[in-house]
Amino acid sequence: MTPIMKQKIDAVLDRVKEPETGLSIAQLGLVERLRYSEPKKKLFVILSDVNRSQHKCCTIIQGLILSGILNALTEEFNKEFPELSIEIV
Repeated sequence: MTPIMKQKIDAVLDRVKEPETGLSIAQLGLVERLRYSEPKKKLFVILSDVNRSQHKCCTIIQGLILSGILNALTEEFNKEFPELSIEIV
């Protein structure tokens, strides 16, 4: 990864916020690491293990919030890197 690519990735992780707390993805540590495959033109976003609640209603709400965050994260990565395919793992 080039330094410019790293700066863009950091900017995306700072820009995307969790809606309930307003904290960024970077602050929450939701992304464990990223892997870039230049030959495949693909950016893999590897998520941290998110603890699930023992209560089904909380798990559903957590899943909905996480889904929205991942959609926003994918959208922002696509804006920054239109030439790459983004895969959330």
